[in-house]
Amino acid sequence: MSSRDDILGRVRAGIGRAPGNAAAGRTAIEATLAARRQGPRPAVADDLLASFKAKSEALATTVDIVDDQARVPAAVARYLAERSLPTEVVGWPALESQPWRDAGIAFAGRGAVDADLVGITGCHCAIAETATLMLLSGPDTPASVSLLPETHIAIVDASRIVPAMEDAWRLLRAEPGGLPRAVNFISGPSRTGDIEQTIVLGAHGPYRVHLVLVKSGEIDRLK
Repeated sequence: MSSRDDILGRVRAGIGRAPGNAAAGRTAIEATLAARRQGPRPAVADDLLASFKAKSEALATTVDIVDDQARVPAAVARYLAERSLPTEVVGWPALESQPWRDAGIAFAGRGAVDADLVGITGCHCAIAETATLMLLSGPDTPASVSLLPETHIAIVDASRIVPAMEDAWRLLRAEPGGLPRAVNFISGPSRTGDIEQTIVLGAHGPYRVHLVLVKSGEIDRLK
């Protein structure tokens, strides 16, 4: 028996959970979650895309808006060229089918290592209230791509922008697949104010975050 199984077994024993009552317990939990009431929430902007863009830029995130998926690789190439960043990038395997080579980008669909300078991801959804990206880890969406490279580029489908955190969790619960191993929330470049309360970017992750917002059209399932 693994340590994980041992710990979970003790938890189950402590709460009286057994194979015979597991289904009933799950049903009760789901009923409680479905019936819960939300607390007070701030007013939501009518234009979620505009609100998300403005709040993202306030967090030192750069934003580019394109009309459809076909324009994404060119937008990424333009961003890299403007900042003299390398065109050898690492990205989610879920994005590997994009025509990166046509835009002059050498795209490697895999998890990131410490030598990778640019990482490209999608996102499960984006939260307008706080300019936050919600990323789910998985075999085709490794978390390292948004955490290790100095530059993180995220592709965001405008139809996946939700008003608030509550809506993001509701969307995750409503869609098939269940909860992933990890959920990461990203609000702009990594920053810290530990030293003399001076904000420093890139202390614990990427110090440069760029978003490509896709206004219309379908993009691959990016969870």
